Amino acid sequence: MERRAEFRHTGVVKTAPELPARGSSVLADAHGDATHEGQTRAAVVDLLLADGPVSATEIGDKLGLTAAGVRRHLDALIESGEARLVTPPRWQQRGRGRPAKRYQLTAKGRGRLGHAYDDLAGAAMRQLQAIGGETAIEDFARARVQAIVADVTPVAQHEPEQLAAKADEIADAFTSAGFAASTRQVGAGVQICQHHCPVSHVAEEFPQLCEAELDAFRELLGTHVQRLATIANGDCACTTHVPLMQLDKTSPTPGAQPAPAPTSLRKEHR
Repeated sequence: MERRAEFRHTGVVKTAPELPARGSSVLADAHGDATHEGQTRAAVVDLLLADGPVSATEIGDKLGLTAAGVRRHLDALIESGEARLVTPPRWQQRGRGRPAKRYQLTAKGRGRLGHAYDDLAGAAMRQLQAIGGETAIEDFARARVQAIVADVTPVAQHEPEQLAAKADEIADAFTSAGFAASTRQVGAGVQICQHHCPVSHVAEEFPQLCEAELDAFRELLGTHVQRLATIANGDCACTTHVPLMQLDKTSPTPGAQPAPAPTSLRKEHR
Protein backbone atom coordinates (compact mmCIF):
# COMPACT_ATOMS: atom_id res chain seq x y z
CA MET A 1 0.00 0.00 0.00
CA GLU A 2 1.40 3.39 -0.91
CA ARG A 3 1.95 5.85 1.91
CA ARG A 4 0.10 8.52 -0.03
CA ALA A 5 -3.08 6.46 0.08
CA GLU A 6 -2.76 5.97 3.83
CA PHE A 7 -2.15 9.50 5.01
CA ARG A 8 -3.87 12.59 3.81
CA HIS A 9 -1.74 15.25 5.44
CA THR A 10 1.88 15.04 4.32
CA GLY A 11 2.93 18.68 4.45
CA VAL A 12 5.84 17.89 6.76
CA VAL A 13 7.18 15.31 4.33
CA LYS A 14 6.83 17.60 1.33
CA THR A 15 8.68 20.50 2.90
CA ALA A 16 11.39 18.63 4.77
CA PRO A 17 13.97 18.55 1.91
CA GLU A 18 13.74 22.30 1.24
CA LEU A 19 13.89 23.73 4.77
CA PRO A 20 13.90 22.62 8.38
CA ALA A 21 10.44 21.45 9.38
CA ARG A 22 8.52 21.91 12.58
CA GLY A 23 11.02 20.38 15.03
CA SER A 24 14.19 21.00 13.04
CA SER A 25 15.71 23.90 14.96
CA VAL A 26 15.20 22.06 18.24
CA LEU A 27 16.87 18.91 16.95
CA ALA A 28 19.72 20.79 15.30
CA ASP A 29 20.51 22.54 18.58
CA ALA A 30 20.08 19.33 20.56
CA HIS A 31 22.72 17.61 18.43
CA GLY A 32 25.00 20.66 18.47
CA ASP A 33 24.91 20.92 14.70
CA ALA A 34 23.16 23.73 12.81
CA THR A 35 24.75 22.76 9.49
CA HIS A 36 23.18 20.85 6.60
CA GLU A 37 23.94 17.60 8.43
CA GLY A 38 21.91 18.76 11.40
CA GLN A 39 19.05 19.89 9.19
CA THR A 40 19.02 16.53 7.42
CA ARG A 41 18.94 14.75 10.78
CA ALA A 42 16.01 16.95 11.79
CA ALA A 43 14.21 16.14 8.52
CA VAL A 44 14.63 12.42 9.27
CA VAL A 45 13.16 13.00 12.73
CA ASP A 46 10.20 14.86 11.24
CA LEU A 47 9.51 11.92 8.93
CA LEU A 48 9.67 9.50 11.85
CA LEU A 49 7.23 11.77 13.65
CA ALA A 50 4.73 12.24 10.82
CA ASP A 51 4.97 8.85 9.07
CA GLY A 52 6.37 6.44 11.66
CA PRO A 53 6.79 3.57 11.74
CA VAL A 54 8.61 4.13 8.43
CA SER A 55 11.27 2.16 6.55
CA ALA A 56 14.75 3.39 5.69
CA THR A 57 13.90 3.07 1.99
CA GLU A 58 10.89 5.37 2.37
CA ILE A 59 13.01 7.91 4.23
CA GLY A 60 15.65 7.83 1.49
CA ASP A 61 13.06 8.21 -1.28
CA LYS A 62 11.34 11.18 0.35
CA LEU A 63 14.49 13.04 1.36
CA GLY A 64 16.68 12.08 -1.59
CA LEU A 65 19.25 10.35 0.63
CA THR A 66 21.42 7.35 -0.13
CA ALA A 67 20.95 4.14 1.83
CA ALA A 68 24.23 4.80 3.64
CA GLY A 69 23.13 8.32 4.52
CA VAL A 70 19.82 7.13 5.95
CA ARG A 71 21.54 4.39 7.92
CA ARG A 72 24.00 6.88 9.43
CA HIS A 73 21.21 9.10 10.75
CA LEU A 74 19.06 6.21 11.97
CA ASP A 75 22.00 4.57 13.75
CA ALA A 76 22.80 7.85 15.50
CA LEU A 77 19.19 8.31 16.59
CA ILE A 78 18.96 4.74 17.87
CA GLU A 79 22.26 5.08 19.74
CA SER A 80 21.02 8.27 21.43
CA GLY A 81 17.74 6.57 22.36
CA GLU A 82 15.63 8.87 20.18
CA ALA A 83 14.48 6.18 17.71
CA ARG A 84 13.91 2.43 17.74
CA LEU A 85 13.18 -0.52 15.47
CA VAL A 86 9.58 -1.76 15.57
CA THR A 87 7.57 -4.63 14.14
CA PRO A 88 5.52 -3.18 11.25
CA PRO A 89 1.73 -3.38 11.57
CA ARG A 90 -0.14 -5.58 9.13
CA TRP A 91 -1.46 -2.69 7.07
CA GLN A 92 2.14 -1.68 6.25
CA GLN A 93 3.22 -5.11 5.02
CA ARG A 94 3.20 -5.77 1.29
CA GLY A 95 3.43 -9.17 -0.35
CA ARG A 96 5.22 -12.14 1.07
CA GLY A 97 8.62 -12.51 2.60
CA ARG A 98 10.34 -10.77 5.44
CA PRO A 99 8.89 -7.27 6.01
CA ALA A 100 11.23 -4.28 5.82
CA LYS A 101 12.56 -2.90 9.08
CA ARG A 102 10.67 0.13 10.29
CA TYR A 103 11.61 2.90 12.66
CA GLN A 104 9.76 5.28 14.94
CA LEU A 105 10.59 7.93 17.52
CA THR A 106 10.85 7.01 21.18
CA ALA A 107 9.45 9.10 24.02
CA LYS A 108 12.92 10.67 24.32
CA GLY A 109 12.89 11.58 20.63
CA ARG A 110 9.46 13.19 20.85
CA GLY A 111 10.54 14.93 24.04
CA ARG A 112 13.16 16.90 22.12
CA LEU A 113 10.44 18.43 19.95
CA GLY A 114 8.88 20.61 22.57
CA HIS A 115 8.51 19.76 26.25
CA ALA A 116 10.50 22.69 27.61
CA TYR A 117 7.57 23.90 29.70
CA ASP A 118 6.35 20.53 31.00
CA ASP A 119 7.46 21.18 34.56
CA LEU A 120 5.77 24.56 34.61
CA ALA A 121 2.58 23.22 33.02
CA GLY A 122 2.45 20.30 35.45
CA ALA A 123 2.92 22.61 38.42
CA ALA A 124 0.17 24.91 37.16
CA MET A 125 -2.22 21.99 36.70
CA ARG A 126 -1.51 20.71 40.20
CA GLN A 127 -2.14 24.16 41.64
CA LEU A 128 -5.39 24.41 39.69
CA GLN A 129 -6.42 21.04 41.06
CA ALA A 130 -5.61 22.10 44.61
CA ILE A 131 -7.74 25.23 44.25
CA GLY A 132 -10.70 23.95 42.24
CA GLY A 133 -10.52 20.16 42.47
CA GLU A 134 -11.25 17.70 39.67
CA THR A 135 -14.01 19.93 38.26
CA ALA A 136 -11.52 22.72 37.59
CA ILE A 137 -9.20 20.32 35.75
CA GLU A 138 -12.07 18.98 33.63
CA ASP A 139 -13.29 22.50 32.81
CA PHE A 140 -9.78 23.52 31.78
CA ALA A 141 -9.34 20.42 29.62
CA ARG A 142 -12.64 21.09 27.82
CA ALA A 143 -11.78 24.75 27.25
CA ARG A 144 -8.38 23.81 25.86
CA VAL A 145 -9.70 21.34 23.28
CA GLN A 146 -12.58 23.64 22.33
CA ALA A 147 -10.02 26.32 21.50
CA ILE A 148 -8.26 23.85 19.17
CA VAL A 149 -11.44 22.88 17.28
CA ALA A 150 -13.12 26.29 17.48
CA ASP A 151 -13.47 26.52 13.69
CA VAL A 152 -14.78 22.96 13.25
CA THR A 153 -18.57 22.64 13.18
CA PRO A 154 -20.45 19.42 14.02
CA VAL A 155 -21.08 17.10 11.09
CA ALA A 156 -24.31 17.94 9.26
CA GLN A 157 -25.11 14.49 7.89
CA HIS A 158 -24.09 11.16 9.36
CA GLU A 159 -22.97 9.62 6.08
CA PRO A 160 -19.59 7.97 5.45
CA GLU A 161 -18.35 10.75 3.16
CA GLN A 162 -19.34 13.50 5.61
CA LEU A 163 -17.89 11.70 8.62
CA ALA A 164 -14.58 11.13 6.83
CA ALA A 165 -14.42 14.76 5.71
CA LYS A 166 -15.14 15.94 9.25
CA ALA A 167 -12.36 13.69 10.57
CA ASP A 168 -10.05 15.44 8.11
CA GLU A 169 -11.11 18.85 9.48
CA ILE A 170 -10.41 17.70 13.02
CA ALA A 171 -6.97 16.42 11.97
CA ASP A 172 -6.23 19.77 10.29
CA ALA A 173 -7.19 21.65 13.46
CA PHE A 174 -4.96 19.49 15.64
CA THR A 175 -2.07 19.76 13.18
CA SER A 176 -2.31 23.55 13.43
CA ALA A 177 -2.06 23.15 17.21
CA GLY A 178 1.17 21.14 16.92
CA PHE A 179 -0.14 17.56 17.04
CA ALA A 180 1.05 16.45 13.55
CA ALA A 181 -2.33 14.81 12.94
CA SER A 182 -3.47 12.82 9.93
CA THR A 183 -6.24 10.45 8.89
CA ARG A 184 -6.24 7.07 7.22
CA GLN A 185 -9.01 4.70 6.23
CA VAL A 186 -8.87 1.31 7.94
CA GLY A 187 -11.52 -1.27 7.16
CA ALA A 188 -15.02 0.10 7.80
CA GLY A 189 -13.78 3.24 9.49
CA VAL A 190 -11.27 6.04 9.53
CA GLN A 191 -8.57 6.67 12.10
CA ILE A 192 -7.43 10.06 13.38
CA CYS A 193 -3.73 9.75 14.21
CA GLN A 194 -1.90 12.35 16.28
CA HIS A 195 1.80 11.62 15.78
CA HIS A 196 2.97 14.20 18.30
CA CYS A 197 1.47 15.48 21.55
CA PRO A 198 2.88 18.73 22.96
CA VAL A 199 1.30 17.94 26.35
CA SER A 200 1.92 14.19 26.56
CA HIS A 201 4.03 14.38 29.73
CA VAL A 202 1.36 16.43 31.48
CA ALA A 203 -1.38 14.14 30.16
CA GLU A 204 0.31 11.20 31.87
CA GLU A 205 -0.60 12.83 35.17
CA PHE A 206 -3.85 14.43 34.03
CA PRO A 207 -5.72 12.05 31.67
CA GLN A 208 -8.59 14.53 31.64
CA LEU A 209 -6.75 16.23 28.77
CA CYS A 210 -7.08 13.09 26.64
CA GLU A 211 -10.66 12.46 27.75
CA ALA A 212 -11.68 15.98 26.73
CA GLU A 213 -10.25 15.42 23.24
CA LEU A 214 -12.27 12.23 22.87
CA ASP A 215 -15.46 13.97 24.03
CA ALA A 216 -14.87 16.71 21.46
CA PHE A 217 -14.43 14.11 18.70
CA ARG A 218 -17.75 12.51 19.67
CA GLU A 219 -19.56 15.84 19.70
CA LEU A 220 -18.20 16.96 16.33
CA LEU A 221 -18.71 13.60 14.62
CA GLY A 222 -22.02 12.80 16.29
CA THR A 223 -21.07 9.15 16.68
CA HIS A 224 -19.24 6.81 19.01
CA VAL A 225 -15.47 6.92 18.60
CA GLN A 226 -12.87 4.71 20.25
CA ARG A 227 -9.39 5.68 21.43
CA LEU A 228 -7.03 2.86 20.46
CA ALA A 229 -3.71 4.26 21.67
CA THR A 230 -2.19 7.34 23.29
CA ILE A 231 1.30 8.77 23.45
CA ALA A 232 0.73 9.46 27.15
CA ASN A 233 0.46 5.69 27.67
CA GLY A 234 3.68 5.01 25.76
CA ASP A 235 2.27 4.35 22.29
CA CYS A 236 3.86 5.83 19.16
CA ALA A 237 0.75 7.90 18.35
CA CYS A 238 -2.66 8.84 19.68
CA THR A 239 -5.05 6.86 17.50
CA THR A 240 -8.83 7.29 17.49
CA HIS A 241 -11.11 5.05 15.44
CA VAL A 242 -14.22 6.56 13.83
CA PRO A 243 -16.73 4.06 12.39
CA LEU A 244 -18.05 5.14 8.98
CA MET A 245 -21.62 4.01 9.39
CA GLN A 246 -25.01 5.64 9.07
CA LEU A 247 -26.67 6.29 12.39
CA ASP A 248 -30.22 5.17 13.08
CA LYS A 249 -31.79 8.57 13.57
CA THR A 250 -35.15 7.08 14.47
CA SER A 251 -33.72 5.29 17.53
CA PRO A 252 -31.38 7.71 19.29
CA THR A 253 -31.93 6.36 22.79
CA PRO A 254 -29.14 4.50 24.59
CA GLY A 255 -29.20 0.77 24.04
CA ALA A 256 -30.84 1.00 20.63
CA GLN A 257 -29.56 -1.36 17.97
CA PRO A 258 -27.02 0.33 15.66
CA ALA A 259 -28.00 0.97 12.07
CA PRO A 260 -26.66 -1.53 9.52
CA ALA A 261 -23.40 -0.61 7.90
CA PRO A 262 -23.73 0.96 4.44
CA THR A 263 -23.22 -1.32 1.46
CA SER A 264 -20.38 0.83 0.20
CA LEU A 265 -17.88 3.03 1.93
CA ARG A 266 -16.09 6.01 0.53
CA LYS A 267 -12.87 5.33 -1.33
CA GLU A 268 -9.56 6.20 0.21
CA HIS A 269 -9.08 9.94 0.30
CA ARG A 270 -5.89 11.86 0.05
